Amino acid sequence: MIDTMLFLKNSRKKMAALVASVVILLGGSQGATASSATTTFQVTASVVSSCTISATNLAFGGYTLAQLDAQSSLTVTCTNGAAYKVALSAGNGSGATVAARKMSSGSNTLTYSLYQDSARSTVWGATAADSASGTGNGAAQTIVVYGRIPANQSSPIGSYTDTITATVNF
Repeated sequence: MIDTMLFLKNSRKKMAALVASVVILLGGSQGATASSATTTFQVTASVVSSCTISATNLAFGGYTLAQLDAQSSLTVTCTNGAAYKVALSAGNGSGATVAARKMSSGSNTLTYSLYQDSARSTVWGATAADSASGTGNGAAQTIVVYGRIPANQSSPIGSYTDTITATVNF
């Protein structure tokens, strides 16, 4: 019985020494707790109106005195909810207007028009009153540009070109 008591007493001492060693290794004593502090901060942003525009070329092909139609497209990407208007310049041809644009080949011209609709009844202009309008949704929106060269023009043979500037106002 004395042997058993001695064994238990020694076991308890060994266990206490082991626990003390572990506490020291962990950097504290029994009952010690870690401390912390917290704070908060605001996160803010403003979504602002923004738009981009790109275009594909309008290629009529060969004109043979018959009315010739073609189309191209504009891609407008605007912030969701941003109202916009797309205007097309009259072009660079001598004497051009938005109703009668002019492609040039040297000093020669070939008249054409650009429209907002496939029926080619609404001329596409350069002012707010005759521009195409829309509202951005955050994704690319495609807008078709409808072109027409009227029949029976007496322009000489040649390669005719013009440059149109497309502007998105928002």
